[in-house]
Amino acid sequence: AGVTILMSLNIIAKQVASKRLYEVLVNLTKNMEAGLSFHEAMGMYPKVFSDLWVNLVESGEASGNLAVVLSRLAAYLEKAAAFKSKVISALIYPAILTFAGLAALLFLSLKIIPTFAEIFKSFNITLPLLTQILVGISTFLRAYLFLIVLAIGGSIFAFKKYVGTKTGRRSFENFKFKLPVFGEFFLALNIERFSSEMSTLLESGVPILYSLEISERSVDNLIMADIVCKIKEDVLEGKPLRESLEKSGFFEPMVIQMVSIGEEIGELPQMFKRINSFYQEYCDTFLTRFVSMFEPIVLVFIGGVIGVMIIGMFLPIFELSKISG
Repeated sequence: AGVTILMSLNIIAKQVASKRLYEVLVNLTKNMEAGLSFHEAMGMYPKVFSDLWVNLVESGEASGNLAVVLSRLAAYLEKAAAFKSKVISALIYPAILTFAGLAALLFLSLKIIPTFAEIFKSFNITLPLLTQILVGISTFLRAYLFLIVLAIGGSIFAFKKYVGTKTGRRSFENFKFKLPVFGEFFLALNIERFSSEMSTLLESGVPILYSLEISERSVDNLIMADIVCKIKEDVLEGKPLRESLEKSGFFEPMVIQMVSIGEEIGELPQMFKRINSFYQEYCDTFLTRFVSMFEPIVLVFIGGVIGVMIIGMFLPIFELSKISG
């Protein structure tokens, strides 16, 4: 709207709710008044402004199109946030359903079954096999619940520590990509983010080598980062991007063909944008179908387990009614 950067930062600083962000914006203003450029001032806060931010702003400053670049960056961030929100929203309901089901099973095992077991002790009968198994499981859970919780907690802690290392993280990422059905989803998620960043960077005038370098640092996946690094090295040697993507074995033929067309007609940013739209739609569809399938499966499973537990508890009563009859 023609407002200067310094005045814009001052206006934004007065409106932000976050104290931390307020301090960052005030320091940005001070650093720029001291002679730093906008991207240099932002670069001093890597935890707030990623490489994508800094490099796009630098490109905008160099080309004189900072407003256009910031507009594209805003659109990218809004799109990424909306997509992330969709993913989280889709997974919340299955998580709540699973937790509620497990809580119900645990309540039956720890409270209801022991009550029935005490009643059955007064009966001078041999309990059916199913009832014996259920009582045995309940007794085991009551006796070792603390140790079981401790073991689960320790396993989660050890897993997080292992995944926190480069070797462990790489192994876990490789495992996710090889999962049946879900492997394709995780693959699509990574390609979606890569194509989104590439389209935004290239469209803003960032050279392809710098775009690949920024994407390499930005992708939240070590395997993907290694692949992008190799692609960058191939492009540096003068090889076409299409050839590098094909050589990686990570990208589907559709992606390779679209990139090839984009290179030939000089519309690579637009092609990456179309690739991104395709994979976003794929991920949305996958999550929608997963949730719609997961709900009845979990309900049937938990309902079946609870039904078996109820039958197991009432079998001795049926036996007694036969004897008394």
